[in-house]
Amino acid sequence: DQINGLESNKYIESSWNAMLPVLAKAKEVLGNENAMQEEVDEVYSELVRAFVNLRLKPNKDLLVDLINKANGLNRANYTSASLKAVDEEVEKATIVLNNLEATKEQVEAAVSALTKAISGLEAKLVETVKSGDTTVSIKTGDNGLMTVFAGLSMLSLAGLSLFRKKED
Repeated sequence: DQINGLESNKYIESSWNAMLPVLAKAKEVLGNENAMQEEVDEVYSELVRAFVNLRLKPNKDLLVDLINKANGLNRANYTSASLKAVDEEVEKATIVLNNLEATKEQVEAAVSALTKAISGLEAKLVETVKSGDTTVSIKTGDNGLMTVFAGLSMLSLAGLSLFRKKED
């Protein structure tokens, strides 16, 4: 009854198909009024083994999201070497995504490898050169946030020292 209540679409097809003949045999023994106890015990053990061997289909949503993210990258912003690593992992991840027999471990490994490749992307250096100028400028980030945090830290330390002096 427990196995009859399961939904086949939630399980890897090969594990579900391996369980079906055992389930049919168990139903046959169950319907046989003259079945011996040894026969019942044997088919029960086989059914339990087949049930334990059922494998749930892994959730591939995160893998799909990562593949879409990688395919949506603005390729002009990254170095060719780092893009090549991402492309290789996207190819491997797509194989796992399309594999109906993929295990949870395979999906997790593909997610991990693709995440690592995406995080390893190297941005191209942006060079701006004015006509006639022979120096190269490299665009840098703003340190405004760092200044704000440093200022807040100094104010916190000053407040703490005033508070301690007041307590003394």
